[in-house]
Order: sequence, then structure tokens, then C-alpha cells
Amino acid sequence: MREDEETPAAPEDEYARRLAAVETIRAAGGDPYPVRFDRDRTAASLHAEFGGLEPGTETGVTVRVAGRLLLIRRQGKLVFATLRDGTAAIQLFVSQGDVGEEALAAFAGLDLGDWVGVEGEVMTTRRGELSVKVRTFQLLAKSLRPLPDKWHGLSDVDTRFRRRYVDLIVNEDARRVFQIRFAAITAIRRFLDARAYVEVETPVLHPVPGGAAARPFVTHHNALDMDLYLRIAPELYLKRLIVAGFERVYEIGRVFRNEGLSTRHNPEFTMLEAYQAYADYTDMMALTEELVAHAAVEATGSTVVSGVEADGPPVDLAPPWPRRTLRELIAEHAGIDVHPAMPVAEMRKVCDSVGVPYEPTWGPGKLVLEIYEKTTEHAIVGPLFVLDYPREVSPLARPHRDDPALVERFEVIVAGRELANAFSELNDPIDQRRRFEDQAALAAGGDLEAQPVDDDYLLALEYGLPPTGGLGIGIDRLAMLLAGVSSIREVILFPHLRPQA
Repeated sequence: MREDEETPAAPEDEYARRLAAVETIRAAGGDPYPVRFDRDRTAASLHAEFGGLEPGTETGVTVRVAGRLLLIRRQGKLVFATLRDGTAAIQLFVSQGDVGEEALAAFAGLDLGDWVGVEGEVMTTRRGELSVKVRTFQLLAKSLRPLPDKWHGLSDVDTRFRRRYVDLIVNEDARRVFQIRFAAITAIRRFLDARAYVEVETPVLHPVPGGAAARPFVTHHNALDMDLYLRIAPELYLKRLIVAGFERVYEIGRVFRNEGLSTRHNPEFTMLEAYQAYADYTDMMALTEELVAHAAVEATGSTVVSGVEADGPPVDLAPPWPRRTLRELIAEHAGIDVHPAMPVAEMRKVCDSVGVPYEPTWGPGKLVLEIYEKTTEHAIVGPLFVLDYPREVSPLARPHRDDPALVERFEVIVAGRELANAFSELNDPIDQRRRFEDQAALAAGGDLEAQPVDDDYLLALEYGLPPTGGLGIGIDRLAMLLAGVSSIREVILFPHLRPQA
């Protein structure tokens, strides 16, 4: 349907009309889906090269551009159209005096959504609009489905996510969000590469799920006749590489956790994990704040972001970020002083006093964490380093040098949400085996997120893991923060959705 048509056809009628147009082209010996088109400019390059032209200028420069038609407007013997490629949009100016009556009618008969390639002269209209004055054009792909109405767009949120390819055509903000995401990832890679980190790839199929507390997805390898698990984290393989002598490694990749769907959770998501030999969690703090600030500037132009809530305050990601212990924050927000060394019965009474529910199998460390998450975390604006977590809930982190009931671990909280998690890594194989065995006991008791014993990882530790700092950053949550959106589905190109009824 063209813009100058007043009454939209029913979707099934519009589809039939466009399909008939395809058959008409084929019957006339044409190809509605040709194999290629050689262009020599993009829309963005035309704006960069010719953006300063005076109104009514003809340059004499012939170019070839291609893209999708988003607007077609006929005015007598002229047709104006908007063509958008992957870089920007440019106006097309088609005159009967240049192309002839038949070609003008053919161009005016194209539909919104069609892909076309054109050759013509760069010019500006009398109103100063940079344009390509078309001499020849070619249909490159016929769009059989009409685009959503330009005034209302694709307004149904569920449809936007199910048909992301349409959302990205008509929704400028969706394109903005993903441009920020892609720019942030590129910036992260360049930042780490410049600091001698090596990007590596580790397995997605794991014989033993580990590296995080999460329920895994299970699959089966037919040739080996064995069950495997989609990775819940790359951590244990990356630390094997530190054992092997790679002193700085990182990976950006998909991880999979068999959990529910929410505005913060998708069963597959993207993680950055980085590990550095001869470092601890204080080194990871410096790395984290510098990396996130750098990604913000590269992706948005500033360290100040709007936050993820529409009415929330702006957040400045410029270093240095404040550092507070988990214990201090609980005392400040919940008005209680708790510590993992307290007897479990006393901890349960504290939970009861602040209305935090708990399971009878949880120890004091788990209860401390639960109190923090239910009373404190959501109130933190940040960015803030929350330090020194209970040992019980951190089976891969090194014991704190000043308090054996704690570990050297931090989380970064921004706008009440975890953005990053990091440790001084546990490198004592004897202690690590005890921790794994404690986790295995929890799994035997029904904890679906507890980590099993990974004997091969323990064997690697027995060859010696040097002091190591490790960091994990959720790329999706970072993209949410930088783009100012509140749902993880907005920053994942193809999020998982419940089946349609």
C-alpha cells in the first residue's frame, strides 16, 4: 500500500494483491527476486559527503544505492520516496521527465517494504532535501506483507518480540537500543584487547554443569551416548586456561539457565567473563568500573545514563565507584547487624523479625544473603561495589583474608539490579573439593541449582592455579542500563516467549 492510498486493504487482500504483482512481473519475463545489485554508496555516506549542499543543487555525481522503501508519495508527474539501508535514510526523487511515463508508473506501483536499487544523480530539492534523482531502478525483493501503519507502528509488545524483524523495520527506538548494545560489546572487546586479554572460546556442551548456581538444560549426545549440559557459565574452563599459562583471558558468549521468564531473566543470555593471573578482587573492581564507563561513553557518548526505570534518577558510571560491605548495607537499610558466624537458630529469628521467608535447610550464610536480597538490594541506586559475601553461598571464591566466614567477592549493583559479580578465585584444590562436596550434598537433598563435583576441574587445580581475579558481567543487563529500558527482552534480538495460544 502506498502512502497516498486512503483506505488500507484487509491483510489477506493486500497479501493477495502483492502476490499477484509478483506473478505479473514473472509473466513479463522479470525477476522479483534478482540475485544481486552492485551499489557504490550508502545513505550515510551520501549525507556525509553531500550534506552541506544548498537547496536546488544538481551535483552531476551519479551513485547507486539500495534499500527498503518506507514511504512513497506521488505528486502529478513526480514521485518522492524514502529509501533506508543499514546506515540511514535518503530521499528518492523520480520525475517523469527523467524516466518516462511507463517507468514512473512502475515506480509509483511499488509497495512500502519493497527492496529496490536505484542509479541516479545526487541533488537537493528546492526545499533543500538531499536526494537521489532516479534514472533507473530495479526491484530487488518484493515484500508480500504490508508494514504496520506508520502512525501507530508495531504497538503490541508481544508481537514486537515475536516479529523482531518487523519491529526493527518500523521502530526507531528498537534500532537505537540494539545499536547501543552492539557498540558496547565492540567497546568491551577493544578495551580488554588493549590490556593484553586474549579472547578465547570454551565449550557450550559440558559433561558437568558448573560455574554458577543454576539449573541446567540437559541434552543427549547420540554418538557418545551420554547426557550433556548447556553451559551455565564458562568459568571453570576459563580458569583451566589460567592453569595452562594464559595469564589474561576473556569470553563473551551465550550461557543457558533453566529458569523462569521475567523482565530480568531469559533462559539464554550473554555473559562476559574475564580472568587475570596474579590479581584479586580489588584489581577486578578497578577493571570493572573502567570497562563499564568506557563502554558507556563509546555506546552513548556519556557516562551518565538514564537508568532502567522511567522515573528513576540518572546514574553516573564515571569511576571511582563507592565500596560498601554487604554487612554494612544490611545494617543501614534493614536496621540489623548479621554475620554468617551467627548460630542458625539466631539467624532464623532475625529473618522472622524482618519478614524474610527461608527454607529449613539453609545455613546462616544463605540466610544473610536472603536478608540482603529481600531488604536491601532493591534500594541501591549505585553504581556500588557490594563486598564480602558469605562463604556458604560462594563455593568458587577465595576465603576472605580477614574473616574466614566470608569470601573475597563483590557484586556491582546499579538501579537495584546486579550488573557484575567477581571473586578472588579459590585456587586451593583441597578446599575446592570440600566446597563441591558440600554442594553435592545440597543437590542430593533436592537443591536443583547446587553444583556437582567436577573432578577434571579439581585435577586442573592440582596442577596449580596462580592467584587469580575473575569477573562476570551480564551483557544484557549492561545494555538495559545504557539504553534505559526496563525489560531484558528489549535488548535481546530474539527473546524466548511463551507459545501462542
